[in-house]
Amino acid sequence: MPKYSYAYKVLKRNIGKALHRYDMISDGDRILVGLSGGKDSFTLMWMLNERLKRIPINYELSAVYIDPGFEEGFGEPLAEYWNRTGHEIKIEHTDYGILAHSTQNRENPCFLCSRLRRKRLFEIADELGCNKIALGHNKDDIIETLFMNICYAGEISTMMPAQSFFQERFTLIRPLAFVDEDVIRRFAKEKSCPDFINPCPTAKVSKRQEIKRLLQQLYTSNKKVKGNIFRAMSHVKTDYLLK
Repeated sequence: MPKYSYAYKVLKRNIGKALHRYDMISDGDRILVGLSGGKDSFTLMWMLNERLKRIPINYELSAVYIDPGFEEGFGEPLAEYWNRTGHEIKIEHTDYGILAHSTQNRENPCFLCSRLRRKRLFEIADELGCNKIALGHNKDDIIETLFMNICYAGEISTMMPAQSFFQERFTLIRPLAFVDEDVIRRFAKEKSCPDFINPCPTAKVSKRQEIKRLLQQLYTSNKKVKGNIFRAMSHVKTDYLLK
């Protein structure tokens, strides 16, 4: 792959835009990168590491994968891959996925699993002395979350590109917030991102997948729809909402 491919240039521009607008990374930050085994967190880790070579500030990266405990998991192969590239990652073995799919929690396994994994990420960040937690959510994820919250939670809200927690002890950042999933998919293919199969039994039948299919129909009908939805989240006319 040429050093400056189209996907790389789009990623560089949009990541830089998000980092600057939300003041995501400062000199001396210690950043915990949450890996998932997918293309998004792969791209996030690659770009944050590459960025260190061309900017005047310095920060440290630590990476962790929260293994949800399903059979045929890929924690060890994931660690081996990153070790070969010179990055040591922490594999945290849990039973969060099993618990979330137990008979005591049949209604919304994704919500509980996500909440437990997020809680553990904060704990690990504290153990490692990290003040930032970087996640690989992209523009499509942010739009999908808006629609999920409208349809299933009865509220208008979504993921924030940057958000402080625990009296500003930690800041959760999403440097890919302005990046389309298609660009990430293209970059990951160019970089031969390893293909790990998600062992979660609801990965392909979740509410998010339903929303993704619905939105794809809208995007296909009009290429301006995605951009308009994304811009609408920062152009809210509260005087024209119900009170």
